[in-house]
Amino acid sequence: MMTKTMAKKIFWSTLTLVIATVIGVGAGYVYFRAQVLKLETHYPMWTGKEYKLVKYKPSYWVREGLVSKSAKWAIIISEDWPFFQHQGIDVDQIQIAIEQSIEQKRLVRGASTITQQVIKNVFLTNERSLLRKGKEVILALIMEQYLSKKKILELYLNIIELGEGIRGIKPASFYYFNKPPSLLDAKEGAFLAMLLPSPIRYGHSFRERKLTKYAKEQIERVLLRLRQAKVITEEQRLMHLNDVLSFETRAENLIDEDILGFENEKYE
Repeated sequence: MMTKTMAKKIFWSTLTLVIATVIGVGAGYVYFRAQVLKLETHYPMWTGKEYKLVKYKPSYWVREGLVSKSAKWAIIISEDWPFFQHQGIDVDQIQIAIEQSIEQKRLVRGASTITQQVIKNVFLTNERSLLRKGKEVILALIMEQYLSKKKILELYLNIIELGEGIRGIKPASFYYFNKPPSLLDAKEGAFLAMLLPSPIRYGHSFRERKLTKYAKEQIERVLLRLRQAKVITEEQRLMHLNDVLSFETRAENLIDEDILGFENEKYE
């Protein structure tokens, strides 16, 4: 039988735990909110190991509006089609990921939205754990409250890894196609989207100057989705299927070292 003394101890212990939890969550929210709000005035800059926030715009930075519509949507459709509808997380994809993870008894996929990927790259690590995933989800929800979709997309386009030592769509655009991102066509955008899961591994097509079977299939898949999303027409899709990417015909990589060093600013 529980005595009054025991009941009081349980009550105060529970109350203390609840208060500590509330304070902890509150403090965590304030801290994470402050970190997210920095992105309104700061830019993530790659140091070679991680991103740090700086007040000046890195030379490789490009505004979201200066990326061609077809290339931009090729990446959105490939990575997070409902990006403009969700509030930071895709509940349906999370449910699928959980079911698959339980079935295989390991974390098999992250189900990360574009917002979550920005959070992971800028603030967190690549550690595969539920704790890191929990932080990612919370920060993503906070980010969606304070930053616009266009701002989040701009951040994403400038931090994605698209090759060994290549971060951001602007340097990638010059590296693979020798042109600014504003001039990328749908097939070129589809090629960059194809690289995203593992850019070094899937960059084999560029190194060999010929699209692999996998690359062709993925590019065709992205082009079909672009047509389904009415970003391009059926005629344009068919035309791009027969297009030859510029690097497939070049004998060597004619890239200006200044561009790769991000020292040439005339393309901003």
